[in-house]
Amino acid sequence: MRKRGTARLPDIMRIGIFSIVLLLGAGLAFLPWVEPLDRKLLDVQFRFLRTETPRPVKNDVVIVGIDDETTRLLREPLTLWHPHIGKFLEAVARSGAAAVGIDIVLPDRSYDAIVPGYDRQLLAGMLIARRTTPLVLALTVDPSGATRRIHSAFVAAAGPDATGYALLPVDADGVVRRFDERIEFGGSTVPTLAGQMARRLGRDVVPHGLIDYAAGSAFNYVPLHAVLAWHDAGDTRKLEDAFGGKAVLLGGVFRFEDRLATPVNLLAWDAQAVNAPGVVLHAQALRNLLNDGLIAPVPGWVVPALCLLMAMGWWVGGRFAFGAAVALGGSAAILIASTSLLGRGAYLPPAAILLTLLAAVGARALYEASLQLRERRRLRRAFGAYVSPRILQDILKSDPPPGLGGERYWLCVLFADIRGFTERSERAAPEATIRLLNRYFSEATACIHGAGGTLDKFMGDGVMAFFGAPQRLANPCLPAMSTAREMLERLPRLNAELAEEGEAPIAIGIGLHVGDAVVGNMGSETRHNYTAIGDTVNVAFRLEELTKDVDFPLVCSELVFENLKDRSGFVKLGSKPIKGHQPVVVYGWRPSERFSSASKTETT
Repeated sequence: MRKRGTARLPDIMRIGIFSIVLLLGAGLAFLPWVEPLDRKLLDVQFRFLRTETPRPVKNDVVIVGIDDETTRLLREPLTLWHPHIGKFLEAVARSGAAAVGIDIVLPDRSYDAIVPGYDRQLLAGMLIARRTTPLVLALTVDPSGATRRIHSAFVAAAGPDATGYALLPVDADGVVRRFDERIEFGGSTVPTLAGQMARRLGRDVVPHGLIDYAAGSAFNYVPLHAVLAWHDAGDTRKLEDAFGGKAVLLGGVFRFEDRLATPVNLLAWDAQAVNAPGVVLHAQALRNLLNDGLIAPVPGWVVPALCLLMAMGWWVGGRFAFGAAVALGGSAAILIASTSLLGRGAYLPPAAILLTLLAAVGARALYEASLQLRERRRLRRAFGAYVSPRILQDILKSDPPPGLGGERYWLCVLFADIRGFTERSERAAPEATIRLLNRYFSEATACIHGAGGTLDKFMGDGVMAFFGAPQRLANPCLPAMSTAREMLERLPRLNAELAEEGEAPIAIGIGLHVGDAVVGNMGSETRHNYTAIGDTVNVAFRLEELTKDVDFPLVCSELVFENLKDRSGFVKLGSKPIKGHQPVVVYGWRPSERFSSASKTETT
């Protein structure tokens, strides 16, 4: 009788492990160590969107680049470029640009003492530009975090709200993925270069969020020296074509200076770039602010809720194949949904959701695997001593496992017994008797297992086996007869070995009967045997006893005889009385003459 607590143990384990998966899912939504995986997935998503679903922008940004060629043509140090920057501002104002930002660090003092009138050329350009074009100057900080001042005359010439920090948040892995003006200096939030330009262009609210790296095409730049040449030549047409109605950013585009890592390559002029100049990142952020906006994260409750939902994968991941399909399909669905939302301006971080699903399905798979392993061990204990290794492997592969708990089978039962063994054992030493039995049983076991039979038990000098369980057979009489035939045909070889050792030969009798029987584990909870019971077993046992009276080493019932394909050598013995049973029509069989002498040597 099964203990009540034992019966409920698997259910308790399932609920317990599921509870752990739930807690894990809830925790993953808030644990910071999933963020690196989210960042890597986000980079892949941006690259996919930029390649597969490019999205143009209506209000684009133009970069005027200070490159190596410009520094070669403009011989002065960059700090003495006041006339060139002033001329650039005049050119941009003439072009009808929407706004202009200067992403270079202007000096903190006047240079008039070095070159008289030097500051006036830059101030003139600023005053000309601000009449028609909003102007924003970049601020930066020194290593201590303090703001680096700009000469007050330049700030005054640019006008109010004309400065912004050229700073961007950098993630832990050194990649710029966000735009955020909540960069605190002295306890306050500060405006940024891109944010101030957006405000000057009418965007009253500047949000924070992920930079949309899928928006717009890769940037090219107009070299500063080309803009100055157009201005000197009075080529207003080229200036208008390049800058008319657009926001313009001036900054360095050097190959190894002021570079920051990005999720995607934004440089049209360098297909292998793994980073980008700062001015390009400011331009991409400004693109977002002037068009569809930054990417906002989903509400904070969404990820924990989805993690808890993914934990339900525990209940659908029972079978390995189905669990694997759920894991793969669910993971694909999560990534597709997250990528689709990203393309629509919302960010759903998928890592915690994916990990919860994989943990739920994986935990269920491990749990089921442990149950299967335990079941395999139980089946090995239940069947290993009874059936051949080949049959045992078939049993282990079957689903559900056969034979446990008592089932009805169509069986052919075999009983075999050594003739005159009682008298023989009385004359021989116990050790010799044991050795003889072990040799005989080894031969009998090999015959039974070789035909796919189940060895039920050894009973003194007798053997019981059956065919048709735990593997069901359409005609169990065939392997049963094959086993009986081989046992009898092996006997002369064993007797020859006994004769060489000075031992008397042995003879055996075998009974076969076929019919319904109940097969299963019989006994107590702590000790039981896999066996067959029923009238079929009793009749087979009585037929084996009948071999002594009819002088045939093998006696089978008529039902066995009718199910055999090869009936040669059988002799009908008629209806014979069976102890405890109505008479049974039986047939006798013996091997060819060269085997029969050994079988007749000893009879009871």
